[in-house]
Amino acid sequence: MSDSLLVFDGIGQDFPTPGRRAMVRVLDGISFDIDRGKFVAVIGPSGCGKSTLLQMAAGLLAPTRGAVRHHGRNVTSVNTEVGFVPQQAQLFPWKTLQENVELPLLLRGVPTAERRERVAAALKSVGLDGFESHYPSQLSGGMQKRGSIARTLVYRPDIILMDEPFGALDAQTRMVMQSDLQTLSIEAGATIVFVTHDITEAVLLADNVVVLSQRPSRLLANIPIDLPRPRNMFEPFRNAGFEAAYDAVWTEFRSQIDTGRVH
Repeated sequence: MSDSLLVFDGIGQDFPTPGRRAMVRVLDGISFDIDRGKFVAVIGPSGCGKSTLLQMAAGLLAPTRGAVRHHGRNVTSVNTEVGFVPQQAQLFPWKTLQENVELPLLLRGVPTAERRERVAAALKSVGLDGFESHYPSQLSGGMQKRGSIARTLVYRPDIILMDEPFGALDAQTRMVMQSDLQTLSIEAGATIVFVTHDITEAVLLADNVVVLSQRPSRLLANIPIDLPRPRNMFEPFRNAGFEAAYDAVWTEFRSQIDTGRVH
C-alpha cells in the first residue's frame, strides 16, 4: 500500500488574461507525490505556480487539467483535513492568542475541556505558553507566526501546507523559526508541503525538494535530501553533505535564472 498522502497527477492550470480572450498557462503537467510523514519543499521562480499547487491541495482551486488526490480521493471541494499556514500570520487582532488558536476547535464543536487542553499543548509546542492572554499587537512578528502555526497544529491536520511562512521575517527570527519548525516536524511526525524561494531553507528543512521551471511550469526535478537530522539551521555548512545537496538543487534552479528573469 502506498504511503503517499497527497498526489499531484498531471496538473495543468490556465488563467484568463485581463482584457483578452487568451488564457495564460501557468502549470503544465506537474506530477509528484507527498509521502506520509515527509517534509517536501517546493521551489521555483516567482509566478511559476507554487502557491497555486497549495491552493489546489486545500481545495480552494480546481485544476484545469489533471487531479489532486488526498488519501486516494480526488480533491473537489474545500479540504478540511489539511492545515494552511500563509505568509502573513493573519491572527484576528480583536482576539487573544488563546482565542485565535482555539477558533478552529470552536468551529468544529470540540468540547470546552478538550479545547483548553489542546490549545495549551499547541501553544507549549511553539514556545508560547504564558502568552495566552496577549493580543496579536502585543506579540512580535515571530511570535505571531508561532501563533499561526499553533492555530494550524491544534486541530491536528493530516497535512500542513505552508506558503513562504518565514518570508517576511528578519534573518535571525527566520533561523529560529526554521529550527523550531524542524523540531515540530520531527516530534509530531507531520507531513508538510513548504513553498519557498530560498534554496538554503529548502535544503535544510526538507526530505525532498521539488524544483519547478519558469512559466508555463514543469517539474524539473524531485531531489531527495539525505542529510542526518537534526540539522543545524544557524550554520548550514556544518551539516555533513549540505554542500552537495545544495549544489544538486542549485544546478536545476540556476537554469531558470540564466534563461529568464526572476522578479
